Amino acid sequence: MKLYSWNVNGIRAVINKGEFQKFIKQEDPDILCLQETKANRDQVEIDLPQYDEHFFSAVKKGYSGTAIFTKKPAIRYINGFPNDIIESFEVTGDTYGNPNDEGRVIAAEFDDFWVVTVYTPNSKGDLSRLSLRYDKWDRAFLAYVKQLEKIKPVLFCGDLNVAHQEIDLANPKPNIGKHGFTNEERERFQDFLDAGFVDTFRSVYPDKTGAYSWWTHWANARARNVGWRIDYWLASKEIAERVKNPQIHPDQMGSDHCPVSIVLTK
Repeated sequence: MKLYSWNVNGIRAVINKGEFQKFIKQEDPDILCLQETKANRDQVEIDLPQYDEHFFSAVKKGYSGTAIFTKKPAIRYINGFPNDIIESFEVTGDTYGNPNDEGRVIAAEFDDFWVVTVYTPNSKGDLSRLSLRYDKWDRAFLAYVKQLEKIKPVLFCGDLNVAHQEIDLANPKPNIGKHGFTNEERERFQDFLDAGFVDTFRSVYPDKTGAYSWWTHWANARARNVGWRIDYWLASKEIAERVKNPQIHPDQMGSDHCPVSIVLTK
């Protein structure tokens, strides 16, 4: 089973460029998790009869949003955090708004595992959303996937908006303390690993450099591969041994992010 995650930075734009169709035809994912769809389903002009589609869009039009496309329909989909998680971690919003209204998390239940797609809030260039990340969101998300894990093992993926280690970005030194590479964000990512989740790519390629999933539009960064690895597949230990061939697909264009994938064996 081939599982892909892709921050499309606007699904309508990727479709209009022809890149989404090309990706589906070439990669033929069994499960596809999307982030930053920036659209409701009725705004998306594409016909993929082989997939069961589930969109969780932001209240604000053209912003954020996630979706899951799956060949085998999920048993159920859950949008966003449950109320007990929201209340426990006080994930109620900030000056930018309520992250629970931004379509950021979908959990899909299958026979013997969960797939969760997440678009983690960006802490912003001035770090004005870092406290939301550090104090509330990241802790709430970890508690949520641990809660799901009590039912079935979890595979979670998406744009986590953090490079974990220096090896995960091309220019670590000048970016220390900047959004996406603060000590706080990196600490919260480490929390996932400390809780038993496996970074599927790094577990296979612990020393691989130049492996990035996002590039700024500035200074021809993508052509020069001056990027960041901020898109991930993480797996519960119980299912991690079934995960094979973690890959990053930098040749797939259409977004400032590229897809990342794993293969799940039986």
